Amino acid sequence: MRYRLPSQACEHVSAAAREARRSPSTFANSCNTRRGWRVWPGHQNGVVGRGVVVEQVAQIENVALAHRTRPLLCEFAKRYRLRLADDEAALTADIIRLASQFGRYGYRRITALLHIEGWHVNHKRVERIWRREGLKVPAKQAKRRRLWLNDGSCIGLRPCWRNHIWSYDFVQARTHDGRVFRMLTVIDEYSRECLAILVARRLRSDDVLHLLTDWFTDRGPPDHIRSDNGSGFTAKAVRSWLARIGVRTLFIAPGSPWENGYNESLNGKPRDELLNGEIFYDLREAKVLIERWRCHYNTIRPHSALGYRPPAPATIITIGPFRPALLMGSSPIGPSQPRGKL
Repeated sequence: MRYRLPSQACEHVSAAAREARRSPSTFANSCNTRRGWRVWPGHQNGVVGRGVVVEQVAQIENVALAHRTRPLLCEFAKRYRLRLADDEAALTADIIRLASQFGRYGYRRITALLHIEGWHVNHKRVERIWRREGLKVPAKQAKRRRLWLNDGSCIGLRPCWRNHIWSYDFVQARTHDGRVFRMLTVIDEYSRECLAILVARRLRSDDVLHLLTDWFTDRGPPDHIRSDNGSGFTAKAVRSWLARIGVRTLFIAPGSPWENGYNESLNGKPRDELLNGEIFYDLREAKVLIERWRCHYNTIRPHSALGYRPPAPATIITIGPFRPALLMGSSPIGPSQPRGKL
């Protein structure tokens, strides 16, 4: 019997295998009348062992499997290279922009918005880009207030120049005897420079005022100062004093430390690089080591947000041929400004 297509042969062999499983004796008797099948010697009387039939069925299935996989092997040998359209990058950027602007929209609504903007693209291509970029509609969250410029969050107001926004926060640690001491960290969010780390057993609103007074006299008051809702920052004396000198206070939402991300990132660095690896036997030792770490952070430590350059690097000015003078840079350069040699 000749078959025009391999699939027809596979169907015929599969039917024979099913018949052998249903009735081994009937299958053995029918093998004598079929061309191409033969019963083993000793079993011509119709008494066929089940092991013989099972072996023949296995041979049948192997033949069927070979016929079925033959075209598949031919297909696997073909390799296709994905060709992206010329407008793939622009389309991807528009999809990400619309998905960020309309967070509750899926790829079908984004496709409709793309049509409004003049794109001639179907939803299948948008879905492919949507999945490739890992976009998805986020789960429903609790209602939150809209982030305006007076809410104190990093999203609502970002630093744009030096002395634009300062932020401060408290950090707690312990000496070797188990007693607690606190640190008040102050950072310029634009230059990432750690302006001060005040260490004391107790820090109150008066200590905050004294520290801010010294740095406002040295650097000038910033336009905004960001903090959480701690008692040392929300005190009436602190808020009224900042209002008199023209500094706007930015308080983050309660229970949302990520809105004060610049200072929270700073607080994690001394804890990871210093506090977790040092034993302070007294408060004086803690003050010396923490201040030394602050100088190292500002002048030497590479900062990833600044292109792995320190916030206020030490500048070497050559006075004579053999007399260099080392000056600690007090005017940091922002992340977007070029750094040149003096």
